[in-house]
Amino acid sequence: MLFICYPKCTTCKKAQSWLNEKGISYDVRDIKVQNPTYDELSEWFRSSGLPLKRFFNTSGQLYRSLEIKGKLPDMTEEQALELLASDGMLVKRPILINGSKIAVGFKESEWLEVIK
Repeated sequence: MLFICYPKCTTCKKAQSWLNEKGISYDVRDIKVQNPTYDELSEWFRSSGLPLKRFFNTSGQLYRSLEIKGKLPDMTEEQALELLASDGMLVKRPILINGSKIAVGFKESEWLEVIK
């Protein structure tokens, strides 16, 4: 299982504590140090069944400063994935990946499905 996070993020810390409390083993990847690639993001997007907008960190400073909210509706899927792959701080976190099961953001109900 892969846990992708930003170590300074309080939601990521909460999610990691939750995994630890449940005794789940996982590998940690710092999203700022090792940004997800275009191919990874594309695969996760397709496997998750989630809308692509869900992969954007809409509360992040970079998202707001680049005014992505207004640009995203006019972007192609390829352009949006390229933008996400350009900087880990644009990507919603934490992300939990277990094979083809993916959860973006921390919602216990969704994470329970991924760890099964």
